[in-house]
Amino acid sequence: MNRLNRDVQAYEARATDADLDDLRARLAAARLPEAETLQHAAPDPRRWDQGVPLADLVDLVNYWRTEYDWRSFEARLDRIGQFRTVIEGLGIHFLHRRSARADATPLILTHGWPGSIAEFIDIVDELADPKEPGAPAFHVVVPSLPGFGYSDKPTTTGWGAGKIAAAWVELMEKLGYDKFVAHGGDWGGVITTVLGGRFPAQVLGIHSTLAQAPPGLTMDGLTVEERKWAEDTRDFWLYRAAYAKQQATRPQTIGYSLVDSPVGLMAWILDKFAEWTDTEDSPFETISRDRILDDVTLYWLTRTGASAARIYYESHGGVNTLDPELRVDVPSAITIYPRDIEKCPRPWAEQRYRQIVRWRTAERGGHFPSLEVPESFVKDLQEGLAAVLAAHR
Repeated sequence: MNRLNRDVQAYEARATDADLDDLRARLAAARLPEAETLQHAAPDPRRWDQGVPLADLVDLVNYWRTEYDWRSFEARLDRIGQFRTVIEGLGIHFLHRRSARADATPLILTHGWPGSIAEFIDIVDELADPKEPGAPAFHVVVPSLPGFGYSDKPTTTGWGAGKIAAAWVELMEKLGYDKFVAHGGDWGGVITTVLGGRFPAQVLGIHSTLAQAPPGLTMDGLTVEERKWAEDTRDFWLYRAAYAKQQATRPQTIGYSLVDSPVGLMAWILDKFAEWTDTEDSPFETISRDRILDDVTLYWLTRTGASAARIYYESHGGVNTLDPELRVDVPSAITIYPRDIEKCPRPWAEQRYRQIVRWRTAERGGHFPSLEVPESFVKDLQEGLAAVLAAHR
């Protein structure tokens, strides 16, 4: 690693050949259960009612073992630019792509779980140097959350959403960005909300695909669609969030399987890509096998299945993961995707986000819009952040 200014070091990610050989050997020797007892012919979303179907898993395992190219992913990271620095005693890995435009605005993109920096690498260039005339340009920073990817694994408790948000402010300052905009979804949306609420002197505004209202708001006055959003979100946390409860209460226990078995790790993550994408049968309708395996392989090679799960233990407080009193006064742009797992009615969102300058419901997309609908996601992010920046003029 070459030493740069302000204790930031250039970084290259290189898996050893031995690690890749070990992965392929483990995939070849995998012990699999029998097929699910509830079977439907494809295409049919009910095929996934008991979890990842055996036939789909076998196909993906074989592709992972014989055709998937991890070195291509490493090369793409290198082309963007990888770095590491130390914040609060923890090594933080991040991508950093400066724009050629003199009017570019610093932007930090924060991923969630079971995502990673892999969610954003295909859109960084367009955000930094857009092809469309008049589109805003950004100096793009994409950090790996603590315990994820090439960031260090915390060895003590305390690295919840609040501490991570403070770390991001320090990271941007190290890069010379005293003021910036921020985007996130999933845990990245929580962290982005904390950034906007707690650091208005540094954060010009935010864009998020996750709006979380203060708890205890009434459904009185909501439209039929807004009421359905609220009911669907409630039902998600009641009936479809066993993964979150497991990781919030016993991350170490599930972590042994996630770090020891590549098939177990892949199934744990693939299940969420299947359930949370805007598809009828399979996540591969909108996201390629390579893109999902980029994400899964990053978790595998960095042995972060357990450490990434701990973000739930550190930050999870049930349906609402934010301080009930937190308010965001900086300009905010919020986009709701139709197949996302949490959809907040605007009247509720307005109780926390006090200056919503753009509110949009997308036509297509789920929990991973940068992978599912990358072109429309980039356009929406550009337009949303343009509205945020215009609020300062």
